[in-house]
Amino acid sequence: MATGEGWLYLAMFLDLFSRQVVGWAMSAWMTADLVVDALPMARWRRCPGKGLLVHAERGSQYASGRFQALLKEQGYVCRMSRKGNCWDNAPAESFFHTLKTELIHHRHFETREQAQQEIFEYIEVFYNRPQKHSALAYRTPAEFDQLYRKAA
Repeated sequence: MATGEGWLYLAMFLDLFSRQVVGWAMSAWMTADLVVDALPMARWRRCPGKGLLVHAERGSQYASGRFQALLKEQGYVCRMSRKGNCWDNAPAESFFHTLKTELIHHRHFETREQAQQEIFEYIEVFYNRPQKHSALAYRTPAEFDQLYRKAA
């Protein structure tokens, strides 16, 4: 997204079961560092075991040797769609569409720091908590996650 200081990029990892954004990072540059920095938060929140399927788009930051090596080191399996096949990335695209329509398109951010703060609040306070999802039987990601953890 554009700010008065230049571009700000967001990388995120979405838990497809609960629809929570479980890992994210922001940077002025779209590099492998961006996705590498987002993964530890997701690992900390979910503590996945080996064999975790990580769906990634075909962008250079996801295809980078550094990111692929990190996934391999953790025992995760990276899955990328064929070129031009967007369906596997639909949940992430849906999140970004919602973020843009509910926050970004309505605002002008003077600084990257201002944008980062508002995106943090959007993800952690609004999206992951009170935002209800049709895919979760109109529960919030936090409610759905709690139901799952109690049942497990």
